[in-house]
Amino acid sequence: METSATRLKISNGESLIFSKNSYDAVLFDLDGVLTTTEKIHSACWKKTFDEFLRTRARECGENFVPFSETDDYLEHVDGKPRYEGVRGFLLSRGIELPEGSKDSPSGEQSVFGLGNRKNQLFRKTLEKESPGIYETSITLARRLKEAGFRLGVVSSSRNCRAVMAAAGIGNFFEVTVDGVTAAEKGLRGKPEPDTFIEAASALGSKPEKSIIIEDAAAGVAAGARGGFGLVIGVARKQNEDELLSNGADVVVSDLGELFGSGE
Repeated sequence: METSATRLKISNGESLIFSKNSYDAVLFDLDGVLTTTEKIHSACWKKTFDEFLRTRARECGENFVPFSETDDYLEHVDGKPRYEGVRGFLLSRGIELPEGSKDSPSGEQSVFGLGNRKNQLFRKTLEKESPGIYETSITLARRLKEAGFRLGVVSSSRNCRAVMAAAGIGNFFEVTVDGVTAAEKGLRGKPEPDTFIEAASALGSKPEKSIIIEDAAAGVAAGARGGFGLVIGVARKQNEDELLSNGADVVVSDLGELFGSGE
């Protein structure tokens, strides 16, 4: 493979060129792009919110309307920092809760309490089952690395590094910017571009010279707001239109669609 350019094909017959003359860094989201942990996240959010909603409905004499792992997850939670996801979903249901604090117990009916409950469930699940990876995504990352691109991971999750280590990809990427990094450096989470800009800078690149690969609306919106050179959406949840409307330049259902020969 030549290091000057890598030609990658997309399913509609057009071609997309990752050229070293145009770009020098590629930033991958983690959950849903590199690893299959988005399925675990979604299930843990559902369990957390359904427990809360069921109790609330019983206490208030209301009908129980469960959390949807498709609509609610994609619209209010996916790709966002944990507590922002809680706030967004509660707002969609017209529910107001006290904020609580980062030390709030997982059973507390507060924004932080619900977020901590979800994280507790996620970490327990992660102890029992290793996260899977999308082989096509790792293959693409490997090809880009061989072609001379610098690679980073940008995730809203505070569990990012633990997931990457468990998936066996912890040492593959040069830079990782996650929820812990964002908190330490005061960076706004997706859909704001701060974390992507931080990763690009750490790789010695600029937004206009960097490519973002994301599966969440909040992530592609961050790429568009940050003026990144190319934003690729991965529509694993049949959400092509949502990704395009939020700023994706190109949308594929799997990164394997981008494989082609070097030119």
